[in-house]
Amino acid sequence: MPGSGTSPAIARWREVRRIARRRRSACLGALVVALLAFATGVGLHLTGALDGLERETLKARFDLRGAKRPGDVAVVAIDAKTFGDLDLQWPFPRSLHARVLRRLHAAGARQIVYDVQFTEPTEAREDLALYRAIGDAGGAILATSESDDHGHTHVLGGDANLRRVHARAAATDFHNDAAGVVTKFGHDVAGLDTLAVATAERDGAAPLHPRDFGSRGAWIDYRGPPGTIPTLSFSDVLRGRFNAAAVRGRVVVVGAGAPTLRDVHATPAGGDELMAGVEVQANAIWTALHGLPLHAAGTPLGLAILLMMSAFAPLVRVRLPALAVALAAPVAAAAYLVAAQIAFDAGLILDVAPALAALLVGTSATIAWSHIVETRGRRAAEVDNELLEAAVRERTRELHDAQLEIAHRLAVAVESRDSQTGMHIERIGRFCERLALASGMSVDDAELLRHASALHDVGKVALPDAILRKPGRLDADEWETMKTHTTIGAGILRGSQSQLVQLGEQIALTHHEHWDGSGYPRGLRAEEIPLAGRICAICDVFDALLSPRPYKDPWPLEDVIGEMGRLRCTQFDPRLLDAFLAVARELHRDWFAPPPLTPEPAPA
Repeated sequence: MPGSGTSPAIARWREVRRIARRRRSACLGALVVALLAFATGVGLHLTGALDGLERETLKARFDLRGAKRPGDVAVVAIDAKTFGDLDLQWPFPRSLHARVLRRLHAAGARQIVYDVQFTEPTEAREDLALYRAIGDAGGAILATSESDDHGHTHVLGGDANLRRVHARAAATDFHNDAAGVVTKFGHDVAGLDTLAVATAERDGAAPLHPRDFGSRGAWIDYRGPPGTIPTLSFSDVLRGRFNAAAVRGRVVVVGAGAPTLRDVHATPAGGDELMAGVEVQANAIWTALHGLPLHAAGTPLGLAILLMMSAFAPLVRVRLPALAVALAAPVAAAAYLVAAQIAFDAGLILDVAPALAALLVGTSATIAWSHIVETRGRRAAEVDNELLEAAVRERTRELHDAQLEIAHRLAVAVESRDSQTGMHIERIGRFCERLALASGMSVDDAELLRHASALHDVGKVALPDAILRKPGRLDADEWETMKTHTTIGAGILRGSQSQLVQLGEQIALTHHEHWDGSGYPRGLRAEEIPLAGRICAICDVFDALLSPRPYKDPWPLEDVIGEMGRLRCTQFDPRLLDAFLAVARELHRDWFAPPPLTPEPAPA
């Protein structure tokens, strides 16, 4: 027949065209998804919707970096010990400050910065004593919160008086973020240099220009949590009861350290512990002396990172199936968290929350887009509506299963960093489900708890291998770092609309709380601890004691039951513990006992 020889060629040509159309459609979809995720990330960043989460990631980065005690800055704090020693009301007579100035100068302090305001005159004799001490010490930087629009002040009678004793006044203002956390300091306030800038200039450090601070100020490179800066008590210095080496060659900042003076501030370093204003100033001064070493990534780099994270899932989907996208996204998120910590340790602050949000949107949209494309393909091939509806239901179930698998695989990835296996996750989930049912929870809620419990240790993704894989017991500092996995994990999971992730966040934060309030991170007690956290706490300890660890062998079952019973009403909810111990031997038999040996058949 005419044309019969060309039919296979036409069929191949049509197949090539179909493949080309499919590839064009995939590339176009990937581009649309990437742009959607990028626009979402930019929008969230510009509107500040993720500022709270970003603050938590910054705190985590400071905590992970740890304390770096400086050798060129020290603090003399007017603390509770000072008030107890001197038995005086605040403000102190200025002659006392004069004596402290002389003590510090005699001990070899490089610069003296006074974070106490001397704007208004007092008794002439007291003011003169302070004034002369400043002159004899070769000058000082004096704090004030009052100046005119030209940078002039009335500290100790005005600028002319200060110049005669080689002193100068400086502004004490800080820049707080939306949550009232002190993160930055400015170059000047109404023409008056800030305390840190004035100190750095007087000390001969590299000049700092207003352009270095931008419109929102420069980041304070906190050396660590409260107490990191070497600190002396004001009363000890006043009475000469201190080691001169503690201030020799250092910039010494004198100021209020007692909480009763109400000069304490929230900072991104040290968790929720407040820092005295004088130590905040000392950290800002250290930052200025060292040329503002901590800075945020510029807009071009930030946009490049957002674009990269937005395009990750769509680009993976062009070559791989949707499940591969779901599995690759947590790996990309973990890699970026590690990169952000490395950059922070080097002095560069990368935005974490918007980048992870862009990755999440890109991944979710890619999976949804894949679902839509595949559904359309099935519709084109299927005529029977019943078969089509069955296929859609099956695909929906697969997506649900994929979501559960993502959570499980992410948890397994985290556990594998400290030598654990997926069986730990599986056992914890099954134990939690069994105990939840015994406590009266519905079947659906118990099943949700089983899957959510897999995320209980997700915060360990941010902990260093040196701690997670340590063969022996952790020391005190390592243990404090280990305990942060609860808040880090909750921070990673916070803000989700998914019930699974919301419950995972609750468990991650509270599964180390104790019934008597001795747990962490918040010291919750009794029924203040969510039910899911109390359930997971029991199951986690049961599994941990029965499992081998680098620093211990598995415990015998009877020892485990005895130990957990001893912790009744202290670490564990007594009602839940009783319910769990009632089935503990059965759980041990099902999950830990070796399978029975099968006898070999007798020879014929």
